[in-house]
Amino acid sequence: MPKPAAPSTDRFPPEPGSQSAKKESSLNIIRTLRCRTVAQGRFHQLNYIRDLPAQPVMEHEPEGLLSETAAPNALEALLAALGSCLAVGIHANAVVRNIPIHRLELELSAEIDMSAGWRVGRGDPKPIGFEAIHVTVHLEADAPRDALNALIKHATLWSPVANTLHNPVHLDVALAGDLDPVTGD
Repeated sequence: MPKPAAPSTDRFPPEPGSQSAKKESSLNIIRTLRCRTVAQGRFHQLNYIRDLPAQPVMEHEPEGLLSETAAPNALEALLAALGSCLAVGIHANAVVRNIPIHRLELELSAEIDMSAGWRVGRGDPKPIGFEAIHVTVHLEADAPRDALNALIKHATLWSPVANTLHNPVHLDVALAGDLDPVTGD
C-alpha cells in the first residue's frame, strides 16, 4: 500500500474576509501618490496633495538661488521628506521591537554646487543637485547601541524615500498630451 503524501508545508491562503486576508490585502496594494504644483509667479509655487491645505514652496531664483524665504525651497523639502520618512520608520520599528524612545531627532545636510544651477545651453553641465546627503540620528532609547544601530539600518533599508533617492528611478517629464498617462509612452 502506498504511503500517504505528507501534508504540504506551504502556507494556506487566509480565509476570504478574515482579518488575515484584509491585512495581507492591504500590504499588497499599489497606490499612486500625486501632487499638483501650481506656479504662482515670481518663483512661488503651491503644491496640492490629497485634500490637504496648499503647501507653499517659494524660491527667489535666479536672483538668489536658494535664498532665505518664508517657506522651504524644493531641495529643503526633499531633505524634509527624507527626514520624515526615516523618523517614521525608526519609530514604527522601535514600537514593533518594544524599544521605548525618549528622543528622536534627525539632522540632515547636503551640499550643492551653486555654479551648476540654471545653466541654460552653456557648455557641459557640472553635476547638478546633491551628490551626498548626510543624516545624523540623535536617538535616546532603552536599548543597547548595537540594537539602535540595527534599528536605524533597517529603517533606512526599508524607507521608500531613501530608496527613491538611492536607487535609479525612471523619470518621465513631458509636455501635457505627449505621454500616455497610464503607460508613460
